[in-house]
Amino acid sequence: QVQLVDTGGGLVQAGGSLSLSCAASGRTVRSSAMGWFRQAPGKDREFVAAIGWSLGIATYADSVKGRFTISRDASKNTVYLRLNSLKPEDTAVYYCAARNTMAVVTTPSQYDYWGQGTQVTVSS
Repeated sequence: QVQLVDTGGGLVQAGGSLSLSCAASGRTVRSSAMGWFRQAPGKDREFVAAIGWSLGIATYADSVKGRFTISRDASKNTVYLRLNSLKPEDTAVYYCAARNTMAVVTTPSQYDYWGQGTQVTVSS
């Protein structure tokens, strides 16, 4: 079992930045793929970014490419998401997720563990 705790959300003006953290516990996630998803009110949960823990290869949704950066710190068993140049349409609850395998995927149903979510609100 893996427990994930998401932190770092908040209220920011358009053009601003935030950093989200996802601390994993229960077992090492070094053989896992980790991802960030978001869900706005009335919308489906959508893929934001994912990273393979062992090689650190990242993939991003087109809507955040060039603005968001996913990274990981093996010593802290933590994954980060840096959000730059935020837009009002980035407003959502952001969730960290982990898989039991290393393959990076973008479909929520293929992730095995989820954090509780952290709210990001971008004002115009």
